[in-house]
Amino acid sequence: MNRNGAWNGHIPVTAINSAILVCAAILHGFDAIAFSNERSASSANLIHDGFAVNHQWSKGIDFERIFRTYVQSRVAADLDYFSALRPLSELAVTRLFAALAQYHDVFSSCNRNFRILADKPAERWCGHCPKCHFVFLALSPFLPKTRLVAIFGRNLLDDLALAGDFDALLEIGAHKPFECVGEGRESRAALAALGSRAEWREDALVARFAAQIQPMLDAQTLDLAPLMSADGAHFLPPRLRQIFDALG
Repeated sequence: MNRNGAWNGHIPVTAINSAILVCAAILHGFDAIAFSNERSASSANLIHDGFAVNHQWSKGIDFERIFRTYVQSRVAADLDYFSALRPLSELAVTRLFAALAQYHDVFSSCNRNFRILADKPAERWCGHCPKCHFVFLALSPFLPKTRLVAIFGRNLLDDLALAGDFDALLEIGAHKPFECVGEGRESRAALAALGSRAEWREDALVARFAAQIQPMLDAQTLDLAPLMSADGAHFLPPRLRQIFDALG
């Protein structure tokens, strides 16, 4: 179909995996299915003709609510379904991950490195896609600069050629990319935080944000602290709520 001109879509892979796991849970006697979708997955990429378009809708809270209701009413009343990270923002997740140094040399969130066909890329981060850009930015407030640059192989915030790509993450003059990335307010708060730090503030995109974009924004919306709290709608069972009560 691609060879005949069809565009690549985005199948609701989380919905598909959820249905498969319902079968697996019943067959193997499990009482719960836990995903790891954070609260920003519920945020739309854009509003089109009054309709919220969310690239990752099946990772969001609305799908989670509908799916768990269907499962418990039509399939298995005693089977729980929830996301364990739902109360957290992307930045709250990256703050926690920043402390897990044993994974920093092996993880990746670059979609271009997950290919079914063709050769596997030699590097874990392409440095050009929205996922690479967002993960670099989301980790930057929580990791030493030298460590983060070593993970990615380059400083993505010191390249003016990427200004338009980062503006899309900020949702400034463009909508959020059709990738699984965080909200614009998270990206704006992260860049604002870097602007006050000597090791980052002279980098091209940080300096550009501080000089050209930040003055137009409400300073109260750029605070990292509110984004670190565990809150919002979720379906966590009591045994997990205690964990997030301690975080928030």
